Amino acid sequence: MTPIITVAYLSVLACALFVLVRWPRVRCTGDTPVGIFTLIALLFTAGLDMGLVMLPLNEFPIYEQDPAFAFTNALAVEFGMWGPLVWLMYFVTTFYFVALEPRLRLFEVPLVKWIYNLTVIATCSFTCYLFMINLPTYAPDLPQLAIWALVIAVLAFSVTSSGDMNIMKWLAIVSTYGFGMLAFTALALVAFAYSGVGLTDFAANIGLLMDYFAHLPRFSVPISDYHEFYLFWWFAWSIMIGQFVARFVGGLPVWQLALAMVALPAIPLGLWFCVLYIYHQAQIVIPTWLNWFMIFVGVVFVINSLDSLIRLYAANLGWSRENLGDRVYYPMHFFLQLILVGAYFFTPFEIQWVGLVVAGLYAIIYAMILRRLGLLSGIAAVR
Repeated sequence: MTPIITVAYLSVLACALFVLVRWPRVRCTGDTPVGIFTLIALLFTAGLDMGLVMLPLNEFPIYEQDPAFAFTNALAVEFGMWGPLVWLMYFVTTFYFVALEPRLRLFEVPLVKWIYNLTVIATCSFTCYLFMINLPTYAPDLPQLAIWALVIAVLAFSVTSSGDMNIMKWLAIVSTYGFGMLAFTALALVAFAYSGVGLTDFAANIGLLMDYFAHLPRFSVPISDYHEFYLFWWFAWSIMIGQFVARFVGGLPVWQLALAMVALPAIPLGLWFCVLYIYHQAQIVIPTWLNWFMIFVGVVFVINSLDSLIRLYAANLGWSRENLGDRVYYPMHFFLQLILVGAYFFTPFEIQWVGLVVAGLYAIIYAMILRRLGLLSGIAAVR
């Protein structure tokens, strides 16, 4: 599958450059425009999940031991797995749904519509499954029954939240600030208290992270099987995050939208990884209370991802709360997601399969756009 994801990823990056060169000043406005900070909060929490909180400390040793990543340090690799090139994919799909889809309406074609929304449903449940299998790392004494109970509670809350846009917005804002408190207050202060790590060490880590930019081309193609897994994972997310975020874009020119969607999320991500890397370097054991705070933030991220994606595919397929009513909407989406979490847990079903389908969907969309180029004349006048 390596050649497929390589071609697919490079094609999306090429699309990003084309859009920036061809339509840099086109203003983009969604159906429900919000301010830029609310937009980034919605993007940050919808485009990320608990993996951001729970995976890095487990992955630093992997990157240090894998010869494929010997060209740089583990901190730069971690940033590369979540960094700017990923958010550039989200920019491309956001631009498409704001500026091109209203003219082309490709996602209203029945075959495209159903394939796309089935991938949204499958990716949505993977978020919850990922939380489930990584939770024992941070709560090793938690029995499997308790983990399933927490998963059920998260799914129930997410489905409830998906039915109310106001709850979704506030959750996104709260989780963004909660993440900031976790990264720049709790973790940093604890690192200083336990090991005397100060600003000098933190600044040194920022320097290590910058090595990512020196090796940027290396991250545009699969470096290893694990990096390939990440690329398929982000591909599975890319179209649906674009559709979700496009609704909230508030009149930004294309170049500003790209800058906001790529740079603004990358800054807190980079600082977060720099703080976590201190724990890895100094072998600091995270205190129990802080461990549970990290789990709490991870849970909120899971809920943010789930509720936004549930709301998305529900609206696309006519399965919204308004159409179905409360008695059908809530149990239907709850049991659908629970069944798919079980499929990831008990069967060989993998997110790479979903990413492969999405890569194929990109190819279909490219072909359909080429056949409808005439509809894109006068695009500079979009909204």
